[in-house]
Amino acid sequence: MKINVDYLVCEANAVCMGLAPEVFELDDDDQLHLLLPEPPPEMMDRVRHAVRSCPKAALSLEEN
Repeated sequence: MKINVDYLVCEANAVCMGLAPEVFELDDDDQLHLLLPEPPPEMMDRVRHAVRSCPKAALSLEEN
């Protein structure tokens, strides 16, 4: 699965980073970066939780 970010909607609340810090990172300018745009299967439960928890619904998952 691939993670998609709508950067126009993202407010850099860092909820995703708190739930999956090895996948999501905010820089000093509050810009979200995907460290693993296509996370391995063993991380997907946490990634799905992070995507569902985004307060602005700026994250989505796409089947490869």
